[in-house]
Order: sequence, then structure tokens, then C-alpha cells
Amino acid sequence: MAIVLRLDRVMADRKISLKELSERVGIANVNLSKIKTGKVSAVRFSTLNALCTVLECQPGDILEFVPDEGSE
Repeated sequence: MAIVLRLDRVMADRKISLKELSERVGIANVNLSKIKTGKVSAVRFSTLNALCTVLECQPGDILEFVPDEGSE
């Protein structure tokens, strides 16, 4: 997949735990864990907005485009 989730990196930079982020964003711990590990196929804009607000970051800090090999 060409879009990679980097939530784990942003959380580490901010020194925030999954539990704390879950409470502050208002997303179930299990759902946030799936986002953190990249085991989701979609992220709602409202969720992305809440994450960026709490983490004080831009969407590009959480989402990264990595071209698939051989896609050129």
C-alpha cells in the first residue's frame, strides 16, 4: 500500500501513550491501536482532525506516501 500511517512515530515524538491519546481524542483504545499499527484501510477526516488537534501536528506528519515498487 502506498499510504503509510506514522502515528506511532508522532506519538513517540510527543511522548504520549496510547491510553492517554485515546482518552484525549475520544476514540476507543482498540480502534486507535489499529490506526497506530496501520491495520486499517481508511481513516475518517474527523478522526484525523482530532488526532492532529491533540498531537499538535499536520496530517502529513501522520500519513506518508510511499510509492509501491515497480509502480512507475
